[in-house]
Amino acid sequence: MEFVIETILVILKMIYYWIKAIVMTFVPTSFQAKNIAGDLVLVTGAGSGIGRLLSIRFAQHGCHLVLWDINTRGNEETADLLRHLGATVSAYTVDLSKKEQIYRAAQKVKEDVGEVDILVNNAGIVTGKKLLDCPDSLIQKTMEVNTMAHFWTVKAFLPGMIERNHGHLVTVASGAGLIGVAGLADYCASKFGAVGFDESLRFELEALGKDGIHTTVVCPYYISTGMFSGVKTRFPRLLPIVTPDYATDKIMSAILCNQNVLCIPHSLYISLALKGFLPAKVGLILADFLGISHSMDEFTGRSKDE
Repeated sequence: MEFVIETILVILKMIYYWIKAIVMTFVPTSFQAKNIAGDLVLVTGAGSGIGRLLSIRFAQHGCHLVLWDINTRGNEETADLLRHLGATVSAYTVDLSKKEQIYRAAQKVKEDVGEVDILVNNAGIVTGKKLLDCPDSLIQKTMEVNTMAHFWTVKAFLPGMIERNHGHLVTVASGAGLIGVAGLADYCASKFGAVGFDESLRFELEALGKDGIHTTVVCPYYISTGMFSGVKTRFPRLLPIVTPDYATDKIMSAILCNQNVLCIPHSLYISLALKGFLPAKVGLILADFLGISHSMDEFTGRSKDE
């Protein structure tokens, strides 16, 4: 009898949260948004692209910023922009492929400015080379920056969040962390790892009863930041290469509403659902038809001056 009651309660909870999710999609973000003014936000890869734009958005919300990037000049430029907005900013040069540097920088952040409330693991790199053309060192570097760095940053700052039962962990992954893409074997593997890391972490926090700590994983298609210069899309209405400002707006909305999974554009949700029951060969045919399998054919990537 106890098992029957438990089963009924589980079904009722599932129905409740399903209906709630549907209803909330029609509720304006402004009515759902939490107040993050005064929170300490750490953004990795803050020296350019989405990292810089997210830092600006957080500053506009009244947050204090901690900026990490291997590019000292770009990081300081971001810091100057934020100071002009009146934000309190601390900038650190950190090589996110080095675990020891991450732990040292994390300790210094705690000593200098305190415990982090929102951690945005945004930094990422892409080689854009086919597997057999990619040097081992670049494959290893991709995994270190795009996946392993998330483990070290979260291990550094999550204990403080757990102690306060307050925080938000943001993983900027990729649509390539949901579906494989030709020419991106190392990148896809690293982003699949980041997506899995976020999901497992969310389950761990739920099991611990830490309902004040939220996670958001971001899975965009290509963004025109320069990182993926040269990529192309066959059907831009279905799979658009989105602008950095558009992607940043969506990411901020997801964070403010404690959204667990964000796919950009929405068509990626459909692709993810289809992947679950379509035969593998059908998936390959669709990827070829949609141009995904050849999207990296003319990839050039970010120039050395960027």
